Amino acid sequence: MNIGLDDLPLATLVVAADRTITKANAPALTLLGRAAAELVGCSITSLIASMAEGVQLQGWATAWHPSAALPSVRGFPEHDVAIRRPDGSVLRCRVTGRYLRDGDGALRGAVLALRPTELRGQQAPSAIEIVSTVSHELRSPLTSVKGYTSLLLNRWDRVPDDQKKAMLAQVHHDADRVARLVTELLDISRLETGRLHLRRQLVDLVGLTRSVVEKVGMEYEGLSCEISFPDGFPRVYADPDKVEQVLTNLVENAAKYASPVGMAVTGSLADTAVAIAVTDRGEGMPATDLPMVFTKFFRRDLGRPTGSGLGLWISRGLVEAHGGRLTAESELGHGSTFRFTLPTDAFDKLLEQHDP
Repeated sequence: MNIGLDDLPLATLVVAADRTITKANAPALTLLGRAAAELVGCSITSLIASMAEGVQLQGWATAWHPSAALPSVRGFPEHDVAIRRPDGSVLRCRVTGRYLRDGDGALRGAVLALRPTELRGQQAPSAIEIVSTVSHELRSPLTSVKGYTSLLLNRWDRVPDDQKKAMLAQVHHDADRVARLVTELLDISRLETGRLHLRRQLVDLVGLTRSVVEKVGMEYEGLSCEISFPDGFPRVYADPDKVEQVLTNLVENAAKYASPVGMAVTGSLADTAVAIAVTDRGEGMPATDLPMVFTKFFRRDLGRPTGSGLGLWISRGLVEAHGGRLTAESELGHGSTFRFTLPTDAFDKLLEQHDP
């Protein structure tokens, strides 16, 4: 029985030693959204948008996986990658493969098998990954809470009142941070299963924005943020806790990853929606990163990655649950803008549904 590449159920690519694609089966063409003529002769490095944090395949832009240099090694285990598609979207995949070698063990190329992450149907690894990425985020505030409360319990009479107040304020702040992280973990499950429940009410976005900026300013002392909304900015029918969660994430990200100085939060009006934009004066992001900033666990590979990589993914899900959109635009050297919209007619639609 002769079996060809098209008979294989997984998307499969044959790659030459110079990382040029020489063959692609039908499942690969469907998965990558490209015709055979587009893929054959294309470098595999042009398809790979990023690697999962902690995975080192030498970027595949300059070299193969380090194991390729060992003549006795015939394959490598699965790794997370992100594949760039023609429409600009990014597809999270797992890639594994076997090296093609000549009789002396010299590398002639590789056969790669791609499997979309969302089709793996394995819940346990996903749960482990979530716990792993969030655990260190929980450790920092809990360590602070433990340290301050221990100090106050053992040296209460010897700690000046002003220091007690400062310590308790920090404990309160860190407890809020832990509560937000726990809420994010719950939101992951609710968003993925479609069971997110919004507790809508009329929300004053101007007042909410001022409150968020003030709270973030407690953590970033040098925070300088201009708040600008048109007069008579309308209230929206939304879940105030979820909107606050989204706005807090955007303002914190701008302060943490860009600059706490020169930030701006701006409100604008459209026909049936309002928009809130958070703009920073950081270094900006390359165009190749923009399609990926809203993917789960994405963290830019600059220095030591921090954060869980879940905030923007959750924020987009929360905004879309309200019927809005969360988008990003950036220019290297000039900063980034994250903008989300919320419909202003949600309350009217609710009244229409209950109008006898």
